[in-house]
Amino acid sequence: MARKRKRPALKQFFYNLRYRIGEHMLRGFVRALPHAPAWLVLSYTRFMARVAFFLLSSYRKRMDENLTAVFGNEISAQERMNLIRAAWLSFARGVLDTTQVMHFSKERILSTVVLEGEEHIQRALEQGKGVLALSAHLGSFTMIGARLAAAGFPFCVVVKQPADERFARLIDGYRAQIGIRTISAKPRREAVRGILKALRSNQIVLVIADEFKSGDVMVDFLGLKVPAPRGPATLALRTGAITLPMFVTRQGDDSLRLSVGAPIEPIECDDLEASVVATTALYTRHIEAAVRKTPDQWNWLGLPQRNGEMSRAEIARRRGALRVNGRKGKIRPGQVGSGTSSS
Repeated sequence: MARKRKRPALKQFFYNLRYRIGEHMLRGFVRALPHAPAWLVLSYTRFMARVAFFLLSSYRKRMDENLTAVFGNEISAQERMNLIRAAWLSFARGVLDTTQVMHFSKERILSTVVLEGEEHIQRALEQGKGVLALSAHLGSFTMIGARLAAAGFPFCVVVKQPADERFARLIDGYRAQIGIRTISAKPRREAVRGILKALRSNQIVLVIADEFKSGDVMVDFLGLKVPAPRGPATLALRTGAITLPMFVTRQGDDSLRLSVGAPIEPIECDDLEASVVATTALYTRHIEAAVRKTPDQWNWLGLPQRNGEMSRAEIARRRGALRVNGRKGKIRPGQVGSGTSSS
């Protein structure tokens, strides 16, 4: 295992300070929510979203680059900016939904998020092999767990934890308050162990599968070639768990709807690798369909950077090709030569 680089003392101080400030702001916001009028909380959320939108220019730029890569000249610069603003506000509303729900009763959570397709969950759990909830950073995706846990379904989520352990424990505690168990995505071996244990216990495991940056299966997504994670497909094929697409989106009347689709049957080929590749592509098509329905509610940050560098997936693919030809040695982007990138 690679040793973590130790930061200089001053950088480490400010690094810790940032998390402590964030921790106290989050605690204060959560405690103040029940005592503030709903209109004031929503206005404050919109104001802070605008401030963050102005300050975090690097994120705006990445979103604009991704929209340009997908739509090209189909939409104007102003239309791209309007879509970015809408997606940014959608994310902010999702954060607000997540914090507000901690003060809701189960009955209020059930009435706040309309559930469509509950019969798919019931039938899947009857199989006794667990359920993989396939979703994306779309709409109020964090409300999937809140809604299902409130309905009595055993639920856990796989997350990339914050680097600060104290802050991570705080977030895990908030999830636990509403009945959601957290499985840390790293270390990977422990994550797999936790997922398998949950599936064997016939629980629902939420996997967010729209991080197309460092996966090792190349798929088509929104007209681009991107690297997708193989984890969800591998789990479904190896465990027999039922995969159900689940997305929470905001409706025109500002209500939330959790849509649960029919089971996605994995594609079984002659060997596991081919099955994983085909099934990953299938899962990606379901995510793409959801994004196309509500593009203003997707975060537009999950695509690879288009700076001319190859993705890890492309590097791994070429490394494998070189091994087949009998060559060895560590491969770096600049050593592999020209050719197409993951974009």
